[in-house]
Amino acid sequence: MSSAIAGIFNSFQDYLNAEQELREQIRTIVKEIEQSAREILMVLQNIHNENTGEENTIVSEHCAKARKHFEDVRKGYAKLADVVPSNQYYRFHEHWRFVTQRLCFLASLTVYLEVKVLVHKDTVAEILGVKSNREDGFHLDLEDFLIGLLQLSSELCRFAINSVTSGDYDRPIEISRFVNELNAGFRLLNLKNDSLRKRFDALKYDVKKIEEVVYDLSIRGLKPTVQPPTQVESK
Repeated sequence: MSSAIAGIFNSFQDYLNAEQELREQIRTIVKEIEQSAREILMVLQNIHNENTGEENTIVSEHCAKARKHFEDVRKGYAKLADVVPSNQYYRFHEHWRFVTQRLCFLASLTVYLEVKVLVHKDTVAEILGVKSNREDGFHLDLEDFLIGLLQLSSELCRFAINSVTSGDYDRPIEISRFVNELNAGFRLLNLKNDSLRKRFDALKYDVKKIEEVVYDLSIRGLKPTVQPPTQVESK
């Protein structure tokens, strides 16, 4: 082999080695973010286990604990922003896509539990410590955010059922109204992405399950007086 050919392929190897090292750095950081996401999930899963007369106070305490863990999440994404080369976000996006979707779900759940509104994408980006717009740098991908919202509907469906079990008949009504509005919002979108489309199909079943819970409360005479609809706000 000539020295010229060897030099060319040695440069290729140097490039591959550098990329492999970068990917390892990214994987290490993403593992830290995943650990924080698991801790947040463990905290918020406690909302399903309460059976006292002070559910709202306890839920607020869980949200406050989750907010503290989001501080570690922001540190993790700051590290990612430092190591991922500019304009190469989508080249490495698969490494943090899943955990970002999970964190979008957890952030949207936290905000819903706190103020019962649909969180705005800008707010979730702020909670995670990333940019909202692609042109600004390391950002929150729109599809990741939307999948997080779709995961939220399933969790709220479960929460509605468990609320009935614990004797809280108001919460399923609130959740039903919110998830129906979420479903109506997604129907405005022309979803062509396969993963988004499949997950949106699951939202329809979540709506149906919650409606069945509300119907069961109604026929048993347990459905509370309907309150004015909660406005869905951005923040």
